[in-house]
Amino acid sequence: MDIKKLGVWAFTDQYGAPQAAEFARKVEDWGYGALWYPEAVGRDSLVQAGWLLSNTKNLVVASGIANIFARDAQSSMAGANALNELSGGRFLLGLGVSHAPLVEAMRGHKYEKPLANMRDYLEAMHKAAYQAPPPPERSQVVLAALAPGMLKLSGELADGAHPYNVNPEHTREARALLGPDKLLCVEHKVVLETDADKARAAGRAVLDMYTKLPNYVNNWKRLGFSDEEITGMSDRFIDEFVAWGDENAIAARVQQHWEAGANHVCIQALQLDGKTVDEAALEKLAKRLA
Repeated sequence: MDIKKLGVWAFTDQYGAPQAAEFARKVEDWGYGALWYPEAVGRDSLVQAGWLLSNTKNLVVASGIANIFARDAQSSMAGANALNELSGGRFLLGLGVSHAPLVEAMRGHKYEKPLANMRDYLEAMHKAAYQAPPPPERSQVVLAALAPGMLKLSGELADGAHPYNVNPEHTREARALLGPDKLLCVEHKVVLETDADKARAAGRAVLDMYTKLPNYVNNWKRLGFSDEEITGMSDRFIDEFVAWGDENAIAARVQQHWEAGANHVCIQALQLDGKTVDEAALEKLAKRLA
């Protein structure tokens, strides 16, 4: 599997099925190595992957992330193997424990001991039976990992990590915890806009919901941001987690992640509303970062 150094992260549930397929083909044509998408209360993660894979030829499709409370370990392993067999090895399974509101209120599970639950889940995946034709290579798994414990587990029982809402400092720490040989696939939000006020307003619009989720807040605190900076979404906070400016400024932030140890950076390009995918920016950045 070749995910290349650069990928795209996008809320593909924004698109209807034909438009999602067209978007995936554009991402492939622009030269990105992988397309990442989330799982919340929209399409089932593995169903979405099947659709995107069937409409592309070489692009890696990666779940960022599939919620472990949405399917058991046997189903995740069978799904990853089936998708890789059917696509010639182009599916990367990103798994995560998600967040308490999505697990308890929406799915009816108890959100407790996330690290222990993930360890048990991975061990069950390693033991899972699979009697269909195998994929060309072993299916790979990366974890949505922020804190040191989950990052260490990513290196121990998975193939790497997929940190989200992080900066190059976190990437450097993650590489040290993962070791040199594991995948480190980092998401970073970008706004192709040189007006500081407009760009930061877009950053605040996209980060607002994450400032209410303890997993992200705790990680930002570990990185040295105060409660006031996070809840108030200070300029320093926004500038650290949403890269903005011209193509050169955004390319410089991506380069910082690579230099800090990331194998792969998936950029989430946003329009000024902070919600809509900026396809024009993705096309421009692909040419700049190629």
